Amino acid sequence: MTRIEFPFVAVVGQQALKTALLLNAIDPRVGGVLISGPRGSAKSTLARALAALLPDEAEGRRPPFVTLPLGASEDRLTGSLDLQRVLSERETTFHPGLLAKADGGVLYVDEVNLLPDTLVDLLLDVAASGINIVERDGISHTHSARFSLIGTMNPDEGELRPQLLDRFGLCLEQDAAVSVRERIAIVQQREAFDRDPEAYVAHHADAQATLTRRIRRAQRVLAEIATDNWIYEHIAVRCEAAGVEGLRADVTWHRAAQAHAAWRGANTVCQEDLDTVEPWVLAHRRTTNQPPHHTPPSGTPPPPSGEGKGDADGQVPGTSGDGAASTVGQWGAMPPMAQKSVSVPAVDLPEFSAGTRAKDPASAPSSRLSSTRLGRGHQPGRRRAHAEAQRPDWFATLVANRGHWPWRHLRYRQARTGQPVLHVILLDTSASTLGQRLLGRAKGLVGRLARQAYAAREQIVVLGFGNDGVTSILPRRRAPKDMLSRLDAASGGGGTPIRDAILRAARLIRQWRRQDAGLQVRTYLITDGRTRQSLAGLPSLGDCVVVDTERSVVKRGRGRQIAQQLGALYRPLPSLESSLEAI
Repeated sequence: MTRIEFPFVAVVGQQALKTALLLNAIDPRVGGVLISGPRGSAKSTLARALAALLPDEAEGRRPPFVTLPLGASEDRLTGSLDLQRVLSERETTFHPGLLAKADGGVLYVDEVNLLPDTLVDLLLDVAASGINIVERDGISHTHSARFSLIGTMNPDEGELRPQLLDRFGLCLEQDAAVSVRERIAIVQQREAFDRDPEAYVAHHADAQATLTRRIRRAQRVLAEIATDNWIYEHIAVRCEAAGVEGLRADVTWHRAAQAHAAWRGANTVCQEDLDTVEPWVLAHRRTTNQPPHHTPPSGTPPPPSGEGKGDADGQVPGTSGDGAASTVGQWGAMPPMAQKSVSVPAVDLPEFSAGTRAKDPASAPSSRLSSTRLGRGHQPGRRRAHAEAQRPDWFATLVANRGHWPWRHLRYRQARTGQPVLHVILLDTSASTLGQRLLGRAKGLVGRLARQAYAAREQIVVLGFGNDGVTSILPRRRAPKDMLSRLDAASGGGGTPIRDAILRAARLIRQWRRQDAGLQVRTYLITDGRTRQSLAGLPSLGDCVVVDTERSVVKRGRGRQIAQQLGALYRPLPSLESSLEAI
């Protein structure tokens, strides 16, 4: 049953996304498009509609449009042993997968951030080379796999790792805001399509055909597009200023600019082509940002440029007791302030073992709480990992039974050795942490954890919660070389949205465990506990430790209470004197 897709030309607005998709149709070497945006922003509609615009091949066949479902296996993606032919003809043959079917067309991955990491790595590597090589189960097969890779994702459901993001040539972040006029037009167009899809498609057939002819014409002239030397210098300077890693951004930018020039019908790349594709090339690769320029109001002194000073209660002037910015004070509403890392001695953290709770005989009550909640959290992961280990190895089974049917022996895939470990760090960056160098010392602890994780080849995630919001200081990856500078650049101020931070971390952990059933998560909540929010009823964060940074003369003691509410272990941050001695 053929599905009728909404016409590409009939989609209201989304001009930037349309252009990016067309550039990939002109030159698939651009590397595909990652579309990040909220639900209902026409991401899937435009991606699916692109297939109808691709020019027919030499034999008159329409290029394929293949969807990779979330539940697909590696065999389904890359291809596998054709069991039916082996059983009937006793001949080892290759059964093509989705990559072979997508050759020459579009491979569409909806919710690409929810795919298992093994599948994402595999399909993106193939997308970059254009060749799929299968070497397993007694099969040695190579075939062409050139396709335009389109991925969509909702950023609220989690992020892609940086190395996976970089594999996409272009990235567009859709704006959730839609004008009233556009809303009306979208609803009217959708109603017309739903009433009579065939008539609606026929009505836009001429416009679709015109667009297809323009794509074909751009493909023909693409190889003749000239590039002056200043183009290469411009791209190199801009990429260096953006702090991109590697040269993939340079190559992608040049190819996208050439495709845009061909789309315009020009014979050379100009400034317009460079400016159009620049934000799409650098959106997911940029590591440096222009610092915002703060101009203090007339007649008021600027905020101090050094480290924050606190009063006897550990509270920064101009803030309330829970770290929320006040509208009165010496400087009024204070802008965020940076505070450099301060080295700290090793914290007595518990030992973690795979699949079990943290071992901490010195904290029996917390351990009992942790064992109850964390044990339940790990059960589904262990069951999924066990089920994955029980997948049959069909080739080994055929060899063991010498091709006879029915089978007497069933062979299974070898279980994966070792389990990946992920450290999730929630860092309190609220205004109350600026006094007594608390934020700097907390950053020092994060740096120590990052170095330990790097040495053990483990990944790390750092989320900061302060300034009345939750921000990503470091997305999931191995600790980079510029880890210290990233921490130092994280500013502190505002309120303490600790509940939002925990909910976001729990959502990300659930997503990552769906992708990798054997993933071991170790969570560190580093906070001074100065918040009025209740943490009752919050989900488990895996093996969790609450590191209390409170150093006020009058202590509220919320750190230990937070640990009990989360079923986590409790540790105090070393004293200031110990920290200074360790510098």
